[in-house]
Amino acid sequence: MNVSILGSTGSIGTQTLSVIESHPDLFNVTSLSCGSNIDLLETQARKFKPDTVSVASEKDAYDLRSRLKDTGIKVMSGMDGLLSTAADPRSDILVTGIVGMKGIRPTIEAIKAEKNIALANKETLVCAGHIIMPLAKEYNAKIIPVDSEHSAIFQSLQGNEDNPIKKIILTASGGPFAGMTRDDLEKVTLEDALSNPNWKMGKKVTVDSADMVNKGLEVMEAGWLFNVRRDQIEVAVHRQSILHSAVEFEDGAIIGQMGLPDMRLPIQYALTYPKRLKSPVESLDLFKVSTLSFTKPDLNVFRGLSLAFSAMDKGGNIPTAFNAADEAAVGLFLQRKIRFVEIPELIEKAMNDVRFIEDPDVDEIEETEKEAIESVVK
Repeated sequence: MNVSILGSTGSIGTQTLSVIESHPDLFNVTSLSCGSNIDLLETQARKFKPDTVSVASEKDAYDLRSRLKDTGIKVMSGMDGLLSTAADPRSDILVTGIVGMKGIRPTIEAIKAEKNIALANKETLVCAGHIIMPLAKEYNAKIIPVDSEHSAIFQSLQGNEDNPIKKIILTASGGPFAGMTRDDLEKVTLEDALSNPNWKMGKKVTVDSADMVNKGLEVMEAGWLFNVRRDQIEVAVHRQSILHSAVEFEDGAIIGQMGLPDMRLPIQYALTYPKRLKSPVESLDLFKVSTLSFTKPDLNVFRGLSLAFSAMDKGGNIPTAFNAADEAAVGLFLQRKIRFVEIPELIEKAMNDVRFIEDPDVDEIEETEKEAIESVVK
């Protein structure tokens, strides 16, 4: 199977390449893209020998061309490079490990090229699910979720596609601040927010997990992936991160997927679906885990999750405003320019500031992104 990857130097991308490396006879890498980590991209290119690689800036592309001139690998840049990676004629599946709304246009391009999508870029559906899902159906492109929670739901639905979903139980680790009060959150530092107890992720997603904004994005994504309403999605804080999510059917049966918190498992399943192969992931020992616990999230403390529910209810371009404002606010927090508790405040401000559009096209989605960012940074 030929694989192309958007965001090959990030958390999802590097773990995807780890999975590919564990099955050298099954997978072949045809194209890779990243933002600016050209040192790692050069290493990946020499190891996996793709036909093309892409970086964000032409300046970095120029440098990388010089470094890779002995390989014959084509080096591209910018959105053209992302679109080329997405529509790579040799690839069978595109892994969208890129972070942010810049994943929307490449995903559309891949669908039109009739590629299957291993989707790890939640912003694509949060902001453009009304465009992506009908398009995938039109071009018969499979969208296989990579996020552990959505992969668990996807796996739980196998063989049950004709049975109506009563409820989705979307689990959350709770991050480092589970059980804290609003006053407690006033005191947290950047270092505190970057210390997720269970999952190894990039900085932006780790902060989003800490304030449960990430779970809010996953709620919106689940609505599009599984065609369910917001009132059919229940978030459960599950500190052990063993049950990755579950589905309740009309007869009351709940089917879920369990495993150790390791992203290589859902990544591999997305690449090998519907087959299951031997995995590099350690087996789950239920006797060692012993106890599984579940609690409801405190929406008064974790306002980001509450705002996500509101964005999903309002629809239109408001989820885009939520997402774009979060990206901008987290960026400020990572630069130590705002406090942790200001992130949801700025998200709410942007949701109120942007001009409402009921059925936005891609250009209007991108315009809303700009409006929301301006609301946050001005």
